[in-house]
Amino acid sequence: MTRLSAYLLPTEKQAPADAEAISHKLMVRAGLIRQLGAGLWTYLPAGWKIHRKVEEIIRQEMDAIGGQELLMPLLNPAEPWRRTGRIEIDEIFKLNDRKGTEMVLAMTHEEIVTTHVAQVVRSYRDLPQILYQIQVKERDEPRPRAGVLRTREFRMKDAYSFDRDEAGLDESYAKHIVAYDRIFDRSGLEWYRVESDVGMMGGTAAHEYMAPCAAGEDEVALAPGYAANVEVASGDPQPVEQQAPLPQPVEEHTPGCTTVEDVSRRLGVPAGAVLKAYPVIASGRGLVLVLVRGDHRVNEVKLRNALRTDVRPATPDEFATKIGPAGFIGPVGANAPIVLDDAVGDGGYVTGANRGDFHLRGVEPGRDFPFERADVRAVEPGDTVGGHPIRIEKAIEVGNIFKLGTRYATALGASYLDESGRQHPVVMGCYGIGPARIVAAAVEQFHDEAGISWPRALAPFDAELVVIARGETEERVFADRLYEELRESGLDVLYDDRDAGPGEKFADAELLGAPVRVTVGRRTLAGGELEVQVRRGRERLSLPLEGAADAVAELWRKLP
Repeated sequence: MTRLSAYLLPTEKQAPADAEAISHKLMVRAGLIRQLGAGLWTYLPAGWKIHRKVEEIIRQEMDAIGGQELLMPLLNPAEPWRRTGRIEIDEIFKLNDRKGTEMVLAMTHEEIVTTHVAQVVRSYRDLPQILYQIQVKERDEPRPRAGVLRTREFRMKDAYSFDRDEAGLDESYAKHIVAYDRIFDRSGLEWYRVESDVGMMGGTAAHEYMAPCAAGEDEVALAPGYAANVEVASGDPQPVEQQAPLPQPVEEHTPGCTTVEDVSRRLGVPAGAVLKAYPVIASGRGLVLVLVRGDHRVNEVKLRNALRTDVRPATPDEFATKIGPAGFIGPVGANAPIVLDDAVGDGGYVTGANRGDFHLRGVEPGRDFPFERADVRAVEPGDTVGGHPIRIEKAIEVGNIFKLGTRYATALGASYLDESGRQHPVVMGCYGIGPARIVAAAVEQFHDEAGISWPRALAPFDAELVVIARGETEERVFADRLYEELRESGLDVLYDDRDAGPGEKFADAELLGAPVRVTVGRRTLAGGELEVQVRRGRERLSLPLEGAADAVAELWRKLP
């Protein structure tokens, strides 16, 4: 039985002073979570109920595609992480045991699950396999923020597929797409599956599941039939007015004009007719000069992928002698390889002249400087895909899937023998979901000025019963009986039986956000009807007292 008079639900009138995200504010105020330290959160009983509901949806859909649940240790030997080269990731917590053995607190479990598969898989007959767990993870997050959205400790569902070849991986990947689509549909979220960067996971392909909301740290580029993280998104650029061709570049005096805006204004050309120079230091290659249109921005993820190495911005001292002074650098005469963005078309452009207070007009790629092509710019709103304009939305990443290939299998010796006795590395995929992020995304997407409005599948309680009475009154006797009838109808009910005023009870009920609120008071009993509120939209209804419990249950079943 869940009576609020005996239930730990410490609601608050004020949000934490440092809270910015709506989910942070409302989850604390609704008594769902409490902070222990930076990035460390305790789930109180109602909050943990919500988290467990998400986990149960995940389990059901993972089991439906043949997933087998296991549980791996949070504390790992460091050696497997060293063998894959991931031991140096800054966010990994590292420690030594009392014997001095180096250990790791896992932020994900590719190394460990692959180690086990290497020990037990011998033959092609042992494959395919899908293994998953819902386990605590630790991340030395440099900037914990937004409540449970970015934390140092969290629970994650991580799954791993093991196949004989790429065709098998494609099948496992497709199964996980089906499962993930179902999970997010059942959770009641608005979501997108978008193309994404493989990042530190490595591999050949990846998708992210994004829940759009203002608190999101990611951005997604969307158009009809197209969705991608802006880190990898591509589109056709908006056209720019081309400048008249010149026989050769002409030098223009541009004193103090160190920005695209300054140059565009002084020379009377659109920003897209200026080439923006972005010098970087590429690991293993040294200085590289990257050029994009002046109305575009360099996308460092796409640049890293294009150069196939890590990059960082070059300092003025690092490029001054090989190119020119900061604010006036350009490709003509530059002593560095040049990467030209794909969006830069033919025609004459304005570029830096590689000497202070001067630019060049009429510079033509190819004629005036050599280059290699690559898509290295960030898409912009208004770019197009298939003729349709792109829009960009903020979103929370709630899940991701990766085709890992053989990276981990090769490093950790996971192989099998085929029908002919030949040895092959196992082909892997990995698939993650953050239950806490689903919870936070639901709060972000479904709230109003009074509190949270949970999707039916995630709500901590199906209904909240509020009795407006003090002491043993007729109203309380009726509410006690109705509470039992509601439970018998299959609903999980929170009964607010506290000796408190109606204002406090209604405010707490709307803050917590159960899909249905049922109120029993003197006026309702006298009128022969119950007052019922549907939380989303705060629609009020009246139901006859006779058969009220079944009517409430039927109403609840029809809610989203």
